[in-house]
Amino acid sequence: MRAVIIAGGSGTRLRPLTYNTPKPMVPLFGKPFLQYQLEHLKRHGITEIVINLHYLSEVIQEHFGDGSELGLKIFYSLEDKPLGTAGAVKLAEEHFNDEPLVVFNGDILTDIDLTAMIAFHNDHQARTTLAMIRVADPTSYGLIFTEDDGRITRFLEKPSWDEATVDTVNAGIYILDPSVFRYVPRQEAYSFERGLFPLLLQLNEKVYGYTTSAYWLDIGSPQKYLQAHTDILLDRVKVDLDAERRPGNVWVGKDVDLDPTAEVRGPVYLGDRSKIRKRARIKEFTVLGAGVCVDDRAILEHVLVGENTIIGEEANLKHCIIGRNCQVGAASNLDGNTVVADDSVIGRGTRMGAGV
Repeated sequence: MRAVIIAGGSGTRLRPLTYNTPKPMVPLFGKPFLQYQLEHLKRHGITEIVINLHYLSEVIQEHFGDGSELGLKIFYSLEDKPLGTAGAVKLAEEHFNDEPLVVFNGDILTDIDLTAMIAFHNDHQARTTLAMIRVADPTSYGLIFTEDDGRITRFLEKPSWDEATVDTVNAGIYILDPSVFRYVPRQEAYSFERGLFPLLLQLNEKVYGYTTSAYWLDIGSPQKYLQAHTDILLDRVKVDLDAERRPGNVWVGKDVDLDPTAEVRGPVYLGDRSKIRKRARIKEFTVLGAGVCVDDRAILEHVLVGENTIIGEEANLKHCIIGRNCQVGAASNLDGNTVVADDSVIGRGTRMGAGV
């Protein structure tokens, strides 16, 4: 069985973090986000994976290569122009075989039981199976209406509250019989949600919904990106972190230099080769990338710091994201969901965010 990951988007909602980095490669605890999806597929026995690429495609290809270092076989499918979700997968058709195909949107963090979903698909002899989750506010999503056995009867995009009589929505994870792609036009923008899936219903094809209570998060915005780190630190989703877990829910990478006078209060993550200087305070939900230096008496709380960034002495950072290779000046004060781009230099005493 093979999988396709749709990873060609430009990640505009995550800017400025995605100006130099494709969204699937933004770091999550020292690893590219896409690697968590690859590892999850491998846990469920799927080791041949096609990655659809468009924006900054060479960054992903150079990092993962043929996949052999992860015990995978990776193929790449390159879009010259955006083709929509279904059009992008259609482009990778040369890599399909006769078995059902697992399709993942490239911005989803989940621990869904793919083995159980595949069994559901096979048991119902479905042509297409969509993963569904329940949400508190369905008006921002595409609703899915089903019969008692899970067979889908209707799709409704972005409903009003009056129309939202169910709370099951599309989770962006599909199992598809390769034959359904004969309905998808070649080299044209075409979507699963508004094109292929409604058409399959019109043709009376067997389209099913698999409801899951697994963890699910679209990391497409800075707020959701922060939330992903928080949820992993709180064990709300099952992923593998390459670090030692110490008492107090403190994750420590390799060769961390932690001054004995520094205060570290978990849950936090200290990346490889990070340095925490005298009387610095690393508070809850802070994540330091590899090579980060936090200078004397700086205070960080609920902050993501990209690799090789320097946080100056007595800086105070809260609820913000700092990119890679930045310099945050001494006595700076950043808060209020501030997002700082890679390679930025913030002068001494700068104030940014809600506290200004």
